[in-house]
Amino acid sequence: MQVTMASAAAHPGRTNEDFTGATATAAVLVDGAGIPGAEPTCHHGVAWYAHTLGGTLLALLELGAATPTLPALLAEAITRVTDLHRHTCDVANPISPSAAVAILRVSGGDLDHLVLGDAIIALDKRGGPPIVATDPREVAISRTYEPRLAATTPESDEYRRLLGDLRAHRNQPGGFWVAKDDPRAADEAVTGRHPISDLCAAALLSNGASRIVDHFALTDWPETLAILATSGPDAVIHQVRQAEQRHAVKPDDATIAYCKDIRLPMPTR
Repeated sequence: MQVTMASAAAHPGRTNEDFTGATATAAVLVDGAGIPGAEPTCHHGVAWYAHTLGGTLLALLELGAATPTLPALLAEAITRVTDLHRHTCDVANPISPSAAVAILRVSGGDLDHLVLGDAIIALDKRGGPPIVATDPREVAISRTYEPRLAATTPESDEYRRLLGDLRAHRNQPGGFWVAKDDPRAADEAVTGRHPISDLCAAALLSNGASRIVDHFALTDWPETLAILATSGPDAVIHQVRQAEQRHAVKPDDATIAYCKDIRLPMPTR
């Protein structure tokens, strides 16, 4: 498949905590998450976690049959990255770095997908509405904290306490699930499989990019996929940045991987 990628940090000069990459038959997007004041839990930081997890996922995807399912592959990647820093960082701390993950993989005549956390995968179907894979649990829980956070001074001790309390719902029954230190979180991912013949294209988006639909309602998913097909990921991110300015919304890292010409893999000799 042919993959076009774009990624923009929230602010110029700021470290981008998103990652995206692709192989000939797979694409990965990782959206790192952390909160102010969490730096002592992991001296590597959120960007390191997201980029290391993304690189590990791509390496495992190249191995293919060693990890037959996408949840098993993600679990292995989480374990490997956690092992890299479990002896130097407080990996089990509720506010240590974590990430949302989206994965696409060509598997025979099908396209497998996985979403963990608030990333998005949109599959452009031939002759029908898009299939949008998302995990709504983090968004639903976060909304219960929004009124209190909005009424609290940003970066204050109370603000950090509320964010810490919100993050304590991560990877807990009744909470929401993300890639962090526990590989069992991969079992909570949203997964699916669709025949390649049914699909025109597919897109992976971080929640900073999916704002074009789910926050600002500038477009719907069919129109977003049409923009990606004609103008590419940069055009979508540009619209998001303009909307953030108009509405005085704090920018977020925004990343998209757009996959087209998805084909059956060539037979190996």
